[in-house]
Amino acid sequence: MSDTEALGGELLAAIDGAANEADLEAIRIAELGKKGRISEMMKGLGKMSPDERREAGPRLNGLRDRVQNAITAKREELVEKAIAERLRAERVDVTLPVRQGAAARGRIHPISQVIDEITAIFADMGFSIAEGPDIETDHYNFTALNFPEGHPAREMHDTFFLAPDDKGERKVLRTHTSPVQIRTMEAQQPPIRIVIPGKTYRQDSDATHTPMFHQVEGLVVDKTSTIANMKWVLEEFCKAFFEVPQVKMRFRPSFFPFTEPSLEVDIQCDRSGAEVRFGEGDDWMEILGCGMVHPNVLRGVGLDPDVYQGFAWGMGIDRIAMLKYGMPDLRAFFDADIRWLEHYGFRPLDMPTLFGGLSQG
Repeated sequence: MSDTEALGGELLAAIDGAANEADLEAIRIAELGKKGRISEMMKGLGKMSPDERREAGPRLNGLRDRVQNAITAKREELVEKAIAERLRAERVDVTLPVRQGAAARGRIHPISQVIDEITAIFADMGFSIAEGPDIETDHYNFTALNFPEGHPAREMHDTFFLAPDDKGERKVLRTHTSPVQIRTMEAQQPPIRIVIPGKTYRQDSDATHTPMFHQVEGLVVDKTSTIANMKWVLEEFCKAFFEVPQVKMRFRPSFFPFTEPSLEVDIQCDRSGAEVRFGEGDDWMEILGCGMVHPNVLRGVGLDPDVYQGFAWGMGIDRIAMLKYGMPDLRAFFDADIRWLEHYGFRPLDMPTLFGGLSQG
Protein backbone atom coordinates (compact mmCIF):
# COMPACT_ATOMS: atom_id res chain seq x y z
CA MET A 1 0.00 0.00 0.00
CA SER A 2 1.43 3.39 -1.04
CA ASP A 3 1.85 6.33 1.32
CA THR A 4 -1.00 8.12 -0.49
CA GLU A 5 -3.41 5.24 0.09
CA ALA A 6 -2.37 5.00 3.78
CA LEU A 7 -2.92 8.73 4.24
CA GLY A 8 -6.27 8.49 2.49
CA GLY A 9 -7.40 5.70 4.80
CA GLU A 10 -6.32 7.69 7.86
CA LEU A 11 -8.13 10.86 6.74
CA LEU A 12 -11.34 9.07 5.76
CA ALA A 13 -11.44 7.37 9.18
CA ALA A 14 -10.92 10.73 10.92
CA ILE A 15 -13.66 12.32 8.83
CA ASP A 16 -16.07 9.49 9.58
CA GLY A 17 -15.40 9.85 13.31
CA ALA A 18 -16.01 13.62 13.43
CA ALA A 19 -18.65 14.30 16.09
CA ASN A 20 -19.75 17.72 14.87
CA GLU A 21 -19.22 20.36 12.19
CA ALA A 22 -16.48 22.09 14.22
CA ASP A 23 -14.36 18.91 14.29
CA LEU A 24 -14.99 18.37 10.59
CA GLU A 25 -13.91 21.90 9.73
CA ALA A 26 -10.70 21.40 11.73
CA ILE A 27 -9.86 18.34 9.60
CA ARG A 28 -10.56 20.24 6.37
CA ILE A 29 -8.25 23.10 7.32
CA ALA A 30 -5.50 20.74 8.55
CA GLU A 31 -5.52 18.70 5.31
CA LEU A 32 -6.91 20.89 2.52
CA GLY A 33 -6.14 24.39 3.79
CA LYS A 34 -3.33 26.50 2.33
CA LYS A 35 -0.85 24.93 4.75
CA GLY A 36 -2.57 21.55 4.97
CA ARG A 37 -0.73 18.29 4.37
CA ILE A 38 -2.41 17.51 1.04
CA SER A 39 -1.94 21.10 -0.13
CA GLU A 40 1.78 20.93 0.71
CA MET A 41 2.07 17.64 -1.17
CA MET A 42 0.35 19.22 -4.21
CA LYS A 43 2.90 22.07 -4.15
CA GLY A 44 5.69 19.49 -4.42
CA LEU A 45 4.54 18.38 -7.87
CA GLY A 46 6.34 21.33 -9.45
CA LYS A 47 9.72 20.06 -8.27
CA MET A 48 9.22 16.58 -9.76
CA SER A 49 10.38 15.34 -13.14
CA PRO A 50 7.73 14.90 -15.85
CA ASP A 51 7.65 11.13 -15.33
CA GLU A 52 7.29 11.47 -11.53
CA ARG A 53 4.61 14.11 -11.99
CA ARG A 54 2.60 11.89 -14.35
CA GLU A 55 2.59 9.19 -11.68
CA ALA A 56 2.11 11.30 -8.49
CA GLY A 57 -0.35 13.86 -9.91
CA PRO A 58 -3.32 11.53 -10.43
CA ARG A 59 -2.73 9.92 -7.02
CA LEU A 60 -2.67 13.27 -5.18
CA ASN A 61 -5.64 14.66 -7.13
CA GLY A 62 -7.58 11.50 -6.39
CA LEU A 63 -6.72 11.74 -2.67
CA ARG A 64 -7.76 15.38 -2.56
CA ASP A 65 -11.06 14.63 -4.29
CA ARG A 66 -11.84 11.65 -2.03
CA VAL A 67 -11.16 13.71 1.10
CA GLN A 68 -13.18 16.66 -0.19
CA ASN A 69 -16.13 14.42 -1.13
CA ALA A 70 -15.98 12.64 2.24
CA ILE A 71 -16.01 15.98 4.10
CA THR A 72 -19.01 17.20 2.05
CA ALA A 73 -20.94 13.97 2.67
CA LYS A 74 -20.13 14.00 6.41
CA ARG A 75 -21.17 17.64 6.71
CA GLU A 76 -24.57 16.86 5.17
CA GLU A 77 -24.95 13.92 7.55
CA LEU A 78 -24.15 16.08 10.58
CA VAL A 79 -26.56 18.82 9.45
CA GLU A 80 -29.40 16.31 9.05
CA LYS A 81 -28.60 14.80 12.44
CA ALA A 82 -28.64 18.24 14.12
CA ILE A 83 -31.98 19.07 12.51
CA ALA A 84 -33.45 15.76 13.66
CA GLU A 85 -32.26 16.32 17.23
CA ARG A 86 -33.65 19.85 17.26
CA LEU A 87 -37.01 18.63 15.98
CA ARG A 88 -37.14 16.03 18.74
CA ALA A 89 -36.24 18.60 21.40
CA GLU A 90 -38.71 21.22 20.13
CA ARG A 91 -41.56 18.86 19.40
CA VAL A 92 -44.97 20.33 20.21
CA ASP A 93 -47.98 18.20 21.05
CA VAL A 94 -50.71 19.90 19.05
CA THR A 95 -53.36 18.01 21.02
CA LEU A 96 -52.49 19.97 24.20
CA PRO A 97 -54.58 23.06 25.02
CA VAL A 98 -53.05 26.42 24.11
CA ARG A 99 -51.14 27.97 26.99
CA GLN A 100 -52.61 31.23 28.19
CA GLY A 101 -50.44 34.31 28.15
CA ALA A 102 -49.63 36.32 31.27
CA ALA A 103 -52.39 38.84 30.58
CA ALA A 104 -54.97 36.05 30.30
CA ARG A 105 -53.78 34.22 33.43
CA GLY A 106 -53.53 37.28 35.68
CA ARG A 107 -56.46 38.41 37.80
CA ILE A 108 -57.41 41.70 39.43
CA HIS A 109 -58.30 41.28 43.12
CA PRO A 110 -62.01 41.97 43.77
CA ILE A 111 -61.13 44.81 46.17
CA SER A 112 -59.07 46.56 43.48
CA GLN A 113 -61.90 45.97 41.01
CA VAL A 114 -64.54 47.43 43.32
CA ILE A 115 -62.37 50.48 44.09
CA ASP A 116 -62.08 51.06 40.34
CA GLU A 117 -65.86 50.70 39.99
CA ILE A 118 -66.50 53.20 42.78
CA THR A 119 -63.98 55.60 41.25
CA ALA A 120 -65.65 55.35 37.84
CA ILE A 121 -69.10 56.08 39.29
CA PHE A 122 -68.15 59.10 41.38
CA ALA A 123 -65.78 60.50 38.76
CA ASP A 124 -68.75 60.58 36.40
CA MET A 125 -70.58 62.68 39.01
CA GLY A 126 -67.71 65.18 39.19
CA PHE A 127 -65.93 63.92 42.31
CA SER A 128 -62.16 63.74 42.69
CA ILE A 129 -60.18 61.09 44.58
CA ALA A 130 -58.41 62.01 47.85
CA GLU A 131 -55.91 60.00 49.89
CA GLY A 132 -54.14 60.32 53.22
CA PRO A 133 -51.72 58.52 55.58
CA ASP A 134 -52.64 55.22 57.27
CA ILE A 135 -50.89 56.32 60.50
CA GLU A 136 -52.73 59.26 62.02
CA THR A 137 -52.58 61.52 65.03
CA ASP A 138 -55.29 61.53 67.68
CA HIS A 139 -56.28 64.97 66.44
CA TYR A 140 -57.08 63.94 62.87
CA ASN A 141 -58.49 60.53 63.73
CA PHE A 142 -60.72 61.63 66.64
CA THR A 143 -60.63 65.21 67.97
CA ALA A 144 -61.10 67.06 64.67
CA LEU A 145 -64.03 64.75 63.90
CA ASN A 146 -65.86 65.78 67.08
CA PHE A 147 -65.07 62.65 69.09
CA PRO A 148 -65.19 63.81 72.72
CA GLU A 149 -62.62 62.65 75.26
CA GLY A 150 -63.60 59.26 76.66
CA HIS A 151 -65.57 58.24 73.56
CA PRO A 152 -65.66 54.39 73.29
CA ALA A 153 -64.02 54.48 69.83
CA ARG A 154 -60.82 55.75 71.47
CA GLU A 155 -60.48 52.69 73.69
CA MET A 156 -57.82 50.04 73.25
CA HIS A 157 -60.24 47.27 72.20
CA ASP A 158 -61.21 49.22 69.06
CA THR A 159 -58.06 51.03 68.03
CA PHE A 160 -54.48 50.02 67.23
CA PHE A 161 -52.29 52.47 69.17
CA LEU A 162 -48.59 52.88 68.40
CA ALA A 163 -45.90 53.35 71.01
CA PRO A 164 -45.53 56.95 72.27
CA ASP A 165 -43.06 59.12 70.36
CA ASP A 166 -40.44 61.50 71.82
CA LYS A 167 -43.18 63.97 72.73
CA GLY A 168 -45.28 61.30 74.42
CA GLU A 169 -47.90 61.37 71.64
CA ARG A 170 -49.41 58.04 70.67
CA LYS A 171 -50.34 57.81 67.02
CA VAL A 172 -52.91 55.33 65.74
CA LEU A 173 -53.64 53.22 62.70
CA ARG A 174 -56.60 55.16 61.35
CA THR A 175 -59.95 53.61 62.26
CA HIS A 176 -61.70 55.24 59.29
CA THR A 177 -60.79 57.31 56.23
CA SER A 178 -62.50 60.38 57.74
CA PRO A 179 -59.18 62.07 58.67
CA VAL A 180 -58.69 62.69 54.95
CA GLN A 181 -61.85 64.82 55.05
CA ILE A 182 -60.23 67.07 57.66
CA ARG A 183 -56.93 67.27 55.77
CA THR A 184 -58.77 68.15 52.54
CA MET A 185 -60.86 70.89 54.16
CA GLU A 186 -57.71 72.37 55.70
CA ALA A 187 -55.89 72.33 52.35
CA GLN A 188 -58.54 73.78 50.02
CA GLN A 189 -61.52 76.06 50.05
CA PRO A 190 -65.05 74.92 49.14
CA PRO A 191 -66.63 73.78 46.95
CA ILE A 192 -65.25 70.33 47.81
CA ARG A 193 -66.41 67.08 46.23
CA ILE A 194 -64.19 64.12 47.07
CA VAL A 195 -64.34 60.36 47.60
CA ILE A 196 -61.74 58.63 49.77
CA PRO A 197 -61.06 54.92 49.28
CA GLY A 198 -58.42 53.37 51.52
CA LYS A 199 -57.32 50.92 54.21
CA THR A 200 -58.57 51.22 57.79
CA TYR A 201 -57.75 49.27 60.96
CA ARG A 202 -59.73 48.03 63.97
CA GLN A 203 -59.26 45.18 66.40
CA ASP A 204 -61.91 42.80 65.12
CA SER A 205 -61.87 39.49 63.24
CA ASP A 206 -64.62 37.09 62.12
CA ALA A 207 -66.40 36.07 58.90
CA THR A 208 -67.49 39.67 58.23
CA HIS A 209 -64.72 41.62 60.00
CA THR A 210 -60.94 41.76 59.64
CA PRO A 211 -58.32 43.83 61.53
CA MET A 212 -57.49 45.62 58.27
CA PHE A 213 -60.34 46.44 55.91
CA HIS A 214 -61.19 48.89 53.15
CA GLN A 215 -63.54 51.82 53.39
CA VAL A 216 -64.75 54.53 51.06
CA GLU A 217 -66.07 57.86 52.25
CA GLY A 218 -67.42 60.85 50.41
CA LEU A 219 -67.56 64.52 51.29
CA VAL A 220 -69.36 67.47 49.74
CA VAL A 221 -68.95 70.98 51.18
CA ASP A 222 -70.39 74.13 49.63
CA LYS A 223 -72.97 76.81 50.38
CA THR A 224 -76.07 75.06 49.06
CA SER A 225 -75.78 71.30 49.69
CA THR A 226 -78.75 69.62 51.36
CA ILE A 227 -79.93 66.21 52.52
CA ALA A 228 -81.88 65.96 49.25
CA ASN A 229 -78.61 66.28 47.31
CA MET A 230 -77.06 63.57 49.49
CA LYS A 231 -79.97 61.19 48.93
CA TRP A 232 -79.74 61.67 45.16
CA VAL A 233 -75.97 61.00 45.12
CA LEU A 234 -76.34 57.82 47.18
CA GLU A 235 -79.27 56.53 45.15
CA GLU A 236 -77.44 57.11 41.85
CA PHE A 237 -74.38 55.38 43.24
CA CYS A 238 -76.33 52.31 44.35
CA LYS A 239 -78.09 52.00 40.99
CA ALA A 240 -74.81 52.24 39.09
CA PHE A 241 -72.80 49.98 41.44
CA PHE A 242 -75.34 47.17 41.68
CA GLU A 243 -76.25 47.70 38.01
CA VAL A 244 -80.02 47.89 38.50
CA PRO A 245 -82.43 50.39 36.90
CA GLN A 246 -84.20 51.32 40.13
CA VAL A 247 -83.55 50.90 43.84
CA LYS A 248 -85.47 51.87 46.97
CA MET A 249 -83.54 53.24 49.94
CA ARG A 250 -84.62 53.74 53.53
CA PHE A 251 -82.97 56.40 55.70
CA ARG A 252 -83.09 55.83 59.49
CA PRO A 253 -81.97 58.25 62.22
CA SER A 254 -78.65 57.33 63.83
CA PHE A 255 -75.68 58.94 65.57
CA PHE A 256 -72.15 59.70 64.37
CA PRO A 257 -70.01 62.31 66.19
CA PHE A 258 -69.02 64.06 62.95
CA THR A 259 -72.49 64.47 61.37
CA GLU A 260 -75.74 66.06 62.49
CA PRO A 261 -78.31 64.86 61.61
CA SER A 262 -76.90 61.33 61.12
CA LEU A 263 -78.58 58.60 59.12
CA GLU A 264 -78.13 54.93 58.37
CA VAL A 265 -79.21 53.72 54.95
CA ASP A 266 -80.96 50.46 54.09
CA ILE A 267 -81.31 49.25 50.54
CA GLN A 268 -84.16 47.20 49.10
CA CYS A 269 -83.23 43.57 48.39
CA ASP A 270 -84.51 40.04 47.86
CA ARG A 271 -82.88 37.29 49.96
CA SER A 272 -85.20 34.45 48.97
CA GLY A 273 -82.77 32.84 46.52
CA ALA A 274 -79.18 31.66 46.64
CA GLU A 275 -77.90 35.22 46.22
CA VAL A 276 -78.97 38.66 47.38
CA ARG A 277 -80.67 40.64 44.62
CA PHE A 278 -80.94 44.42 44.90
CA GLY A 279 -83.65 46.67 43.51
CA GLU A 280 -86.37 44.09 44.10
CA GLY A 281 -88.02 42.09 46.90
CA ASP A 282 -89.40 43.05 50.31
CA ASP A 283 -86.28 42.81 52.47
CA TRP A 284 -83.94 45.57 53.58
CA MET A 285 -80.18 45.54 54.19
CA GLU A 286 -78.08 48.20 55.89
CA ILE A 287 -75.36 49.38 53.51
CA LEU A 288 -73.86 52.69 54.72
CA GLY A 289 -73.96 55.61 57.12
CA CYS A 290 -74.26 59.30 56.23
CA GLY A 291 -75.32 62.72 57.43
CA MET A 292 -74.77 66.45 57.26
CA VAL A 293 -71.30 67.57 58.37
CA HIS A 294 -71.39 68.62 62.03
CA PRO A 295 -70.92 72.38 62.61
CA ASN A 296 -68.11 71.65 65.08
CA VAL A 297 -66.17 69.84 62.34
CA LEU A 298 -66.57 72.83 60.00
CA ARG A 299 -65.44 75.28 62.71
CA GLY A 300 -62.43 73.12 63.44
CA VAL A 301 -61.10 73.58 59.90
CA GLY A 302 -61.85 77.29 59.79
CA LEU A 303 -65.16 77.21 57.90
CA ASP A 304 -68.17 79.20 59.10
CA PRO A 305 -71.13 76.77 59.51
CA ASP A 306 -73.51 79.69 58.93
CA VAL A 307 -72.05 80.04 55.43
CA TYR A 308 -70.94 76.53 54.48
CA GLN A 309 -72.61 73.19 54.92
CA GLY A 310 -72.00 69.75 53.55
CA PHE A 311 -72.75 66.07 53.73
CA ALA A 312 -70.64 62.96 54.11
CA TRP A 313 -71.10 59.20 53.91
CA GLY A 314 -69.06 56.06 54.40
CA MET A 315 -69.29 52.36 53.63
CA GLY A 316 -67.13 49.24 53.75
CA ILE A 317 -65.65 48.36 50.35
CA ASP A 318 -65.10 44.73 51.37
CA ARG A 319 -68.73 44.39 52.44
CA ILE A 320 -70.29 45.81 49.28
CA ALA A 321 -67.91 43.63 47.24
CA MET A 322 -69.21 40.59 49.14
CA LEU A 323 -72.80 41.66 48.53
CA LYS A 324 -72.37 42.32 44.83
CA TYR A 325 -70.27 39.27 43.94
CA GLY A 326 -71.61 36.71 46.41
CA MET A 327 -68.49 36.11 48.51
CA PRO A 328 -69.38 34.40 51.81
CA ASP A 329 -66.31 35.05 53.98
CA LEU A 330 -64.40 38.32 54.25
CA ARG A 331 -61.26 36.57 55.54
CA ALA A 332 -60.74 34.89 52.15
CA PHE A 333 -59.98 38.35 50.72
CA PHE A 334 -56.63 38.27 52.54
CA ASP A 335 -55.68 34.56 52.36
CA ALA A 336 -53.76 34.91 49.06
CA ASP A 337 -55.31 31.67 47.76
CA ILE A 338 -54.69 31.59 44.01
CA ARG A 339 -57.71 29.31 43.48
CA TRP A 340 -60.01 31.84 45.14
CA LEU A 341 -58.50 34.66 43.10
CA GLU A 342 -58.90 32.73 39.85
CA HIS A 343 -62.59 32.20 40.70
CA TYR A 344 -63.49 35.68 41.95
CA GLY A 345 -60.83 37.79 40.20
CA PHE A 346 -61.26 39.98 37.13
CA ARG A 347 -59.45 40.19 33.82
CA PRO A 348 -56.67 42.77 34.15
CA LEU A 349 -57.28 44.74 30.95
CA ASP A 350 -61.06 45.18 31.35
CA MET A 351 -61.33 48.54 33.08
CA PRO A 352 -64.78 49.28 34.57
CA THR A 353 -66.62 52.15 32.92
CA LEU A 354 -70.20 53.35 33.07
CA PHE A 355 -70.36 53.06 29.28
CA GLY A 356 -68.93 49.57 28.96
CA GLY A 357 -70.18 48.11 32.24
CA LEU A 358 -68.61 47.91 35.68
CA SER A 359 -68.34 44.19 36.37
CA GLN A 360 -66.55 42.56 33.41
CA GLY A 361 -64.94 39.60 35.17
